[in-house]
Amino acid sequence: MNVLIVSCGSYVSQGYGCPGEWKCFKAARDREGNFKDYDSVNVVGFLTCECPGRSLIPNIGCVKKNVDFDVIHLSTCMANAWPACPYRDVDELAKKITEKFGVKVVKGTHDYA
Repeated sequence: MNVLIVSCGSYVSQGYGCPGEWKCFKAARDREGNFKDYDSVNVVGFLTCECPGRSLIPNIGCVKKNVDFDVIHLSTCMANAWPACPYRDVDELAKKITEKFGVKVVKGTHDYA
């Protein structure tokens, strides 16, 4: 399964409860968390959504032109952010991504604390 991971740039770069992308990559490598049902996982890209998120969908489009992916995982820090993102509703974002690119969007990557 070719996977593109999208994370919250604020959580990753500013330390709001996420120590960085290593948890997402570990879960993908070990097929844990939201990756557990895949036979194999190949992470083909890692994007961050930067506030206020205007460039995320165009950036996914740039990746899609150059790298094929089967599914997009919105990182756990993005899917379960508290407080929630003031710019994006995660469910609406997942719907827009699916409509635009025709791929499944999974909310979450890992179950680690």
